[in-house]
Amino acid sequence: MYEHLPQMISPIALSIGGFSVRWYGLMWLVAFAVTWLLLMVRVRLRENQSLHGLTNNVLGDMVLMSALGGVIGGRLGYALFYDYMFFSEYPSALVWPFVNGHFTGISGMSFHGGAIGILCVLFFYAQKYKWSFLALTDFVVPAIPLGYFFGRLGNFLNHELWGRVTTYPIGMYFAEASDGGTVLRHPSQLYEAFFEGIVLFVLLWVLRNRFTSLRGFITGVFVCGYSVARYGVEFFREPDAHIGFVVLSLSMGQALSILMFLCGIILVYYSLQCRKYT
Repeated sequence: MYEHLPQMISPIALSIGGFSVRWYGLMWLVAFAVTWLLLMVRVRLRENQSLHGLTNNVLGDMVLMSALGGVIGGRLGYALFYDYMFFSEYPSALVWPFVNGHFTGISGMSFHGGAIGILCVLFFYAQKYKWSFLALTDFVVPAIPLGYFFGRLGNFLNHELWGRVTTYPIGMYFAEASDGGTVLRHPSQLYEAFFEGIVLFVLLWVLRNRFTSLRGFITGVFVCGYSVARYGVEFFREPDAHIGFVVLSLSMGQALSILMFLCGIILVYYSLQCRKYT
C-alpha cells in the first residue's frame, strides 16, 4: 500500500465543471499562511524589537508581497536555470498556458529564483521602514522552512519531482515517471519536506533568539542549512530530463546549492566579523 501511495492520490483537490484546483496550489497557499502565522507569533512575543513599526498589518502586506515576489522569481528562475532555451523562444509561456495554439499549462518553479524574488521584496520593505536588511531576514527565515514543508508536500501530491530508481522498499511507484510507474523510486519530495522543512525549521526556531547581536547569522545558518539538505537529497532525486547533470555528475540543484552554501558561509563570517569589531 505504501509503495502505491502516489497512484492512490489524485493531484486534483477540487473539480467543478472544467475548472480544477490542484493540491499543489493549495499547499503553497498553506505554506504562506503558516509562515505568516509563525511571524505573527514572533511579533506577539515581541521578538521584533529591532524592527520598529513592524505591526501585524505591515507584516500582512509584506507576506503577501513576498508571495508575489516568490512566484515571479520562481518562474523567472525556472526559465533561467532549468529551461532557458525553451523560454527564450517562447517567453509568453512564463504566464500564458498556450504555445503555438497548443495547451501546455503553466508549470515549473525554482526555489533559488523564488528566494531571490522574496529577498527583493524584503529589501524594499527594509528601505521603506529604515530597518536593517539583515535584521529583517533574521526575523523572517526561521518561519520559512515549515512553510516550505507544505510546498514540498504539494510536489508529492502533484505527482512531480520524483526520485531516482531504488531497490529498497522505501521506494514508491510514480506513474508519471519515464518508466510508467513500473519500478520503485525514492519519494524525494518527502525527503526534502523532512530535511529542508521539518529539520531546518526545528534548528532555526530553537536558535532564533540566541544570536540577535549577530545580524545576518541566522540568515547565514538558514542558507547553509538549506543548501546542505538540498545538495544531499539531490542524490536521491531524478534530475530534470531536459537538463540531466550539468557538471561533474552534479544536478542543477546541486550546482546552485554549492553557490548558495558559499554565500551562507560568507554571511556567517561577515556577521561574526562585525561582532568582533563593534
